[in-house]
Amino acid sequence: MPSLKPIAPNTTGEKKIYLLKPRGFCAGVVRAIDVVKIALDLYGPPVYVRKEIVHNKHVVDELREMGAIFVEELAEVPAGGRAIFSAHGVSPAVRKEAKERKLEIIDATCPLVTKVHLEAVKFAREGNTIVLIGHKNHDEVIGTLGEAPDKMFLVESVGDVDALELPDPTRVTYLTQTTLSLDETRDIMARLQERFPEIRGPKSQDICYATENRQMAVKGVAQYCDLLLVVGSANSSNSKRLVEVGQNYSVKSYLVNDWSEVKPEWLLGVNNVGVTAGASAPEHLVENIVNALRHHGFGQMEEVEMVEEDVRFSLPPELNSRPPLHSIIR
Repeated sequence: MPSLKPIAPNTTGEKKIYLLKPRGFCAGVVRAIDVVKIALDLYGPPVYVRKEIVHNKHVVDELREMGAIFVEELAEVPAGGRAIFSAHGVSPAVRKEAKERKLEIIDATCPLVTKVHLEAVKFAREGNTIVLIGHKNHDEVIGTLGEAPDKMFLVESVGDVDALELPDPTRVTYLTQTTLSLDETRDIMARLQERFPEIRGPKSQDICYATENRQMAVKGVAQYCDLLLVVGSANSSNSKRLVEVGQNYSVKSYLVNDWSEVKPEWLLGVNNVGVTAGASAPEHLVENIVNALRHHGFGQMEEVEMVEEDVRFSLPPELNSRPPLHSIIR
């Protein structure tokens, strides 16, 4: 993917920052954070959130300070209480539990995750076996598997595909987690097609636009960088995939929550550093890293924009009469 303007190689010898764009919050994350903020404003605390609303410690901590109460399971929410489902989605069993306990639910599931759930239901009703490409124990994968647990098989690698034994190899479909590596998924898909020639998938890919755009930005700037810093939490799938993409292009790449995790030795001998952020990382963390790099002698900076993003998602029906807040996190 070409940049919207030519990338300028660093020929001056001065240390340089390549600041990637798009980076940080995607539309699904903006929507999920807005849901919590609006619910707190509309109903007041306590508002309970099942799991982390998005996978970023800084975001969760700030929403907690505003009055959100984060719980692991709905059993921790008082009967009749108000709870929010995270952006990663939930299984039908969780929805059933919420109904049985008469909880007031606000669903912040990303619409692109909901798309995968609907595809799973459709494929299962058609009598297909479903191969889900994703990472075991990730919140999104757990929710998707719950839509058709008896008809879905999870694979994480080409080796997992080789070990698959399916009831009817002629009736096989596939789905993917939305935050996977494009390259890794391509290899798994190629092996699936070799083993199950009649396999078919959704009409459009499940890997979300934001995941793809951020990975393509890393690929576009990799040849210019000695080091890549990815801002994001360790449990953020899309952030970890950005690190993997950088490493696949032979760039020293590290995932950091913030500047405090950047080790001084990483900067030794580095003239060009790329900076990006996973889809749930606030922009102020990126700004802090850029400012710190400037103090460490990186006097030049170029913002490299690979593609313009202008995606917005409407609020859930429980809140859609309220204007979005556009997720201003400190």
